[in-house]
Amino acid sequence: MNYIVFDLEWNQSPGGKKYSNSRLPFEIIEIGAVKMNEERETVDVFQRLIKPQVYNWIHDSIHEVIHVDYKDLENGSPFSEVIREFLNWCGDDFAFFTWGNQDVMELQRNMKYYGMLSLLPGPVKYYDVQKVFGMCCEEAGGRRSLEFAIDQLAIPKEQTFHRALTDARYTAMVLKWVDEKKLFANYSVDVYQNPKKKKDELFLSYPDHDQYVSREFTDRDKIMRDREVASTKCPICHLPAKRKIRWFMNNSRAYESVSLCQKHGYVKGKIRIRHTEEDRYYVIKTLKNVGDEKAEEIREKRDSLRKKRQIKRQSEKQI
Repeated sequence: MNYIVFDLEWNQSPGGKKYSNSRLPFEIIEIGAVKMNEERETVDVFQRLIKPQVYNWIHDSIHEVIHVDYKDLENGSPFSEVIREFLNWCGDDFAFFTWGNQDVMELQRNMKYYGMLSLLPGPVKYYDVQKVFGMCCEEAGGRRSLEFAIDQLAIPKEQTFHRALTDARYTAMVLKWVDEKKLFANYSVDVYQNPKKKKDELFLSYPDHDQYVSREFTDRDKIMRDREVASTKCPICHLPAKRKIRWFMNNSRAYESVSLCQKHGYVKGKIRIRHTEEDRYYVIKTLKNVGDEKAEEIREKRDSLRKKRQIKRQSEKQI
């Protein structure tokens, strides 16, 4: 299997959000990639500039970071040509590796804009090197910049950051360092191409949590009444856990719950409802084992929200 470590640079509307194309808010202008074998040795590289079709000038902030002039892009190739060349270069058996969780989604969104999404069927499984580096490096304390990782590993900075191939090379260097078991146990799945039918639903299991991605719903109000969506199981034994705190909506408009597994303790549930570009809905549910203190914290949050809503309703009645 080929390990494809890739990075994208993209442009956005130079006139601001008001003039942005809602179907393509970020237009890819460069693809850079490193191909590695299963021993994580570099065997080839890929780099192409893409001639823009949507935004006719480079946004000032983008220009300051990547130092690419629009005249350079005028000599680039069309996206449809580059993406075919890139996927052919990846080979028949490959896995994507990226720094962060946005590149895989933006690649698909650009492909969809040009009617080419069938070339990369989804949901797309990939490996987020940034996430796994944070797990392996205590000093990182979560998600950090690529430059932080390079400094932390004392890798010489021989090239400037924020060009696609350079960043792909640096990401490949970090990939060589991260723990292989943690890397493959903590894979990522991009659901830009979300499941459409029940048979396509995803049930994902990770070392410290389980995740479920539902099929599509046409009516948002029916979602929380669905049996699979509302169910809670222990991420360790995968048996049903008894609900102690029913699903409630928190301040970020996500739903939370607490259940109890008799063998493994409390299970925190979190549901996020996603809205698709086709005006449909699907759910990402996360189930994670937590201690007594966290369970009580969620209970207090629910009670506090209830009280605030009661006060709001009373004041509205008085008005």
